[in-house]
Amino acid sequence: MQHLMEMDLSAVADIRSEQVSWRFKGLPSSTFGATIGEVADRRLDLFADEFVGPLVVLDADALTHNLTTMSKWCDNHGVKLAPHGKTTMAPQLFQRQIEHGVWGLTAANASQLRVYRAFGVSRILLANQLLDPGALRWLVGELDRDPGFEFSCWADSEAGVALMSETLQELQPGRPVDVIVELGAPGGRTGARDLETALAVARAVDQSPVLRLVGAGGYEGALAHDASESSQSVVDGYLDDLRTLVLRLADAGLLDELDSVIVTAGGSAYFDQVAATLAKPWPVPVTPVLRSGAYITHDDGFYRGISPFSRIEGVEPFKSALRAWAQVTSRPQRDLALLTIGKRDASFDEGLPEPQLVRRGDGAIAPLTQARVTALNDQHAFLSLGPESAVRVGDWIGLGLSHPCTVFDKWQLIPVVQGTTVVDLIRTYF
Repeated sequence: MQHLMEMDLSAVADIRSEQVSWRFKGLPSSTFGATIGEVADRRLDLFADEFVGPLVVLDADALTHNLTTMSKWCDNHGVKLAPHGKTTMAPQLFQRQIEHGVWGLTAANASQLRVYRAFGVSRILLANQLLDPGALRWLVGELDRDPGFEFSCWADSEAGVALMSETLQELQPGRPVDVIVELGAPGGRTGARDLETALAVARAVDQSPVLRLVGAGGYEGALAHDASESSQSVVDGYLDDLRTLVLRLADAGLLDELDSVIVTAGGSAYFDQVAATLAKPWPVPVTPVLRSGAYITHDDGFYRGISPFSRIEGVEPFKSALRAWAQVTSRPQRDLALLTIGKRDASFDEGLPEPQLVRRGDGAIAPLTQARVTALNDQHAFLSLGPESAVRVGDWIGLGLSHPCTVFDKWQLIPVVQGTTVVDLIRTYF
């Protein structure tokens, strides 16, 4: 029987006792010396209390909507959720996800694992092979120290299995390390490129005295990049292969000793297709697991255009919980303004920031039309203006952001707002 997901809530609560200082960009200097909790409790106003730009904020109501929406959808479709925590690296948001019933959390590397464990995360999928001897030594210590800690990592080659086994045999762990064989596809990212290779990897894991085969998984998002029929067809083909792999593992007797087999896929773009395939009946007990991470904040760009909830009728879409505010610092031409935000502050790898609002000197906020960001420098954004764009030096521009995974790493402390009132502060650990 699988245990419920847990984390150390006292460690999360301790975040509020950290002192605010100049190290956290954007915050009012009047908060320096106070704790994160004290600042959050002040209910500061985003514009009246001297926050300095640029600034990225999270919308409290949108966060709640997204958490609730995804939780209900997974329950209704018979899948578990182990969201990629690398999206936010924010234990306070991990806690919110756990409160909304996630089955586990996914990490990408050993440093992220150590953050998760510092906050007592009890079930972790590592969506990579773990080959580094130092990381394996640390992992064995964690597994031996905490019998309730459940961990699984990927394997996509016999060479990787051999390296893990060699190091682990020297360390003599008290229990084997659980492994999920990763299926990829030609042109994809990691993962065995065909079923026969994946089966050979699985057999190598099965023969290792220090590893235990617990399932199969992969990542369909590396094979497609839009919501076209051809892209969805590619994803479906990959998922059919993943299902075939699990059935062949079962037929080979490699899954006989498991109470339930982990079968996992699913980023934030095609999780509906993943659920449709993985939640079908199986001849063996299966725990189907999605790893979608960006849903918690969604965005105003890449995921807005590709999210299943943007194309499925009858499902309320996720809401973007991310917004950046930057001041107009220069308007050197009639059709150009420069904003105090750049690559050090906002994502730009999957679309540039989207200008949405303008806040005047008198405090009035209005929609911004006929404007678009055309380029980012390190600390400047180029805002192209139409003939009717009423933008002046000193105005503040509210920007939607694309691809949340490359926003959070730029901010150590992020205000959560309702309207313009700061109701919490989220600490990240990158």
